Amino acid sequence: MTSSLQNFVVAALKEDQRIDGRRPFDSRRLNMKFLREDGSAEVQLGQTLVMCCVSCQLVQPFPDRPNEGSLSVFTEFSPMADSSFEPGRQGENAVELGRVIDRGLRESRAVDTESLCVLAGKAVWSLRIDISILDNGGNLIDAASIAALAALLSFRRPECSAGGEEGQEVIIHPPEIREPLPLILHHLPVAVTFAFFGDGDLVVVDPSYKEELVMKGRLTVTMNVHGDICSVQKGGGVGVSSGEIMRCLRIAATKVADVTSSLKKAAEAHETERAFRKVKRINVAATTEGRRVDISETVKAEFKLRSAILDKSIKSELNDDEDSSSEDSSDDDDDSESKEDNVMAPIRAVKEEDPQSVLPTDAVFQGGVSQWPTGTKPYTISGTMKTNPTGNSVIKVSSSCQEEKPTAILDTAKKNKKRKKKNKKKVNRPISSM
Repeated sequence: MTSSLQNFVVAALKEDQRIDGRRPFDSRRLNMKFLREDGSAEVQLGQTLVMCCVSCQLVQPFPDRPNEGSLSVFTEFSPMADSSFEPGRQGENAVELGRVIDRGLRESRAVDTESLCVLAGKAVWSLRIDISILDNGGNLIDAASIAALAALLSFRRPECSAGGEEGQEVIIHPPEIREPLPLILHHLPVAVTFAFFGDGDLVVVDPSYKEELVMKGRLTVTMNVHGDICSVQKGGGVGVSSGEIMRCLRIAATKVADVTSSLKKAAEAHETERAFRKVKRINVAATTEGRRVDISETVKAEFKLRSAILDKSIKSELNDDEDSSSEDSSDDDDDSESKEDNVMAPIRAVKEEDPQSVLPTDAVFQGGVSQWPTGTKPYTISGTMKTNPTGNSVIKVSSSCQEEKPTAILDTAKKNKKRKKKNKKKVNRPISSM
């Protein structure tokens, strides 16, 4: 950075202004994003972007702490984030960042390490926190601290149980069998960084990338919402008075309360979304244990049965007003019986499978374009879901159709029947002799 730009930054701070438009004790905008995988989170603080992932594995505990798990922090500074970062090598900034995060989490005992014990002296969970810097926009410590807390809040470890003959074998249950367990966090230690300029009389919070190039010193305070100081890290050669440190602690307490509230709200929203993702969807292509029955065929059979009943009711109404010969009525009865047999044939085949209902109880509902005959009444299909021994979700379908007696159809049929009778009488009338 040129000397003219450095002088401009310092001159603006003397007027309580910053080059990005903020006031001295204003923080940049904070955005948190939980990834789909448990224990992964991205945090964007201004132009700074940090990703954190938490993983675990079973290891042997330390001899002096046989009932406690372990926690370790690893940092990765990618050259894509900043050209000053060297690939495959940790610089001073990477080492300092890892130590500040580790001191704020582990030494303050924010994570309950005793809950990570599976078998005392033999197997405990070891947590690994990997912090990756994706874009360096300044103040990496605060962004990495928030990202680590967000990842710990969303992390779930597998549930374990002791088994074997003597109960000394560890059984890890997959998430499909038993729900993974969240970590126990006693408090949330949040880091707040202050930058000092000049002789230490100019102080700002959340320094940007250009301000870090000009600052003479830095003070990082890790504190929880209860006001407990977890750690303090001082960098740079400029001296800071005790009164200035106390003022920074009061400002940090306010900042920590705001960040903690945002963390809890984001974690609750993520947990709600995670619960919705766990809802099992019904597999419409699942088959039953027995023979698979197509719902379209059963609906067609139901429609044919309804039509047969309707034809029978129409015929009964017509028989009340019928005044024809016995021979004609017998012929009509024979024709109706043959038609009824043709209609009832597929219905009887279906009824053999389930005498209680027209639709078989093993019918499986399948989505798709409706294949009902045109002009039919709408059916109300209701179903109950069950799970067969193979684990597939199955729907038992039943249908009902509510339709009234079509009076208009009966009137039309009666008129047609009377017209046929009149025409038949005219044809059978004897011809008078000339």
